[in-house]
Amino acid sequence: LRSGLGIQKVGHAGTLDPHATGVLPVLIGKGTKIAQYLLGWEKEYGAVLRLGQRTDTQDAWGRVLEESPVESLTEDRIRSVFATFQGSIQQVPPMYSAVKIGGQPLYKKARRGETVDRPAKTVVIHELEIQELKVPEVAFRVVCSKGTYVRTLCDDIGNVLQVGGHLKWLQRRRVGPIHVDQALEIESLLGGLEFSQRDGAFLGLDQALGEFPAVEVDRDDARKVLHGNAISWDRVVNSYWEPKAVPRGEQMVRVKQKNGQLLALGKGPVFQTGRAGAVLAIETVLA
Repeated sequence: LRSGLGIQKVGHAGTLDPHATGVLPVLIGKGTKIAQYLLGWEKEYGAVLRLGQRTDTQDAWGRVLEESPVESLTEDRIRSVFATFQGSIQQVPPMYSAVKIGGQPLYKKARRGETVDRPAKTVVIHELEIQELKVPEVAFRVVCSKGTYVRTLCDDIGNVLQVGGHLKWLQRRRVGPIHVDQALEIESLLGGLEFSQRDGAFLGLDQALGEFPAVEVDRDDARKVLHGNAISWDRVVNSYWEPKAVPRGEQMVRVKQKNGQLLALGKGPVFQTGRAGAVLAIETVLA
């Protein structure tokens, strides 16, 4: 992409498994500054679970470890087990993953035949919907939090059903507000499309950060913001926001000029050493 688009600063927000398809948000230019804020976006996937086989990679491209008959599985049983995986759950990251333990990615240890203890972490399954069920395969849709492994979800469901299971197919359909229908194939992006045809696949920084509340500041405060200086939270609340618009609790805030130009991303209300009262602290200048 760097050479194809002629842009030096290129990054991305969230990796995809090697055999998965779908949306991968690519950040270019100043967009690379907001990667850390986009990684927390919820994600939506379409997936197929294959019951009756466990693999060492938890997907269809690994070595089969166990096989079990599935004839006794009923639709009601499968649906009831799926229902137990909605909400906050504990997941143990798979050995074939980029999670680091002891300073080294787990997949490197796995390729050497090593298995190490991995602490479970909390992830959130916001939505889990079976779309087609033909044993031994279950096609489903899942909306989940950052850090969720759909491979591990398939493995865990198979274990609860006592027949094992693995991920057969995966497509990332949405990352935050970005849907697969908006995406371009890399070949199209780098190939024959004119820039005007590609333009619909580009999001501005303000649009990408649209889930955060916005505040429009005057010229004097805009100068402070552009130098990375904080603004009194009382001033933000009393001068720029209607009472109903004031966000509850500490959160990220888009800071804009009166003309709508995005200046920075800040966090407030926070307390800084040497300042009386809370402030809107500037995290990243984007103008």
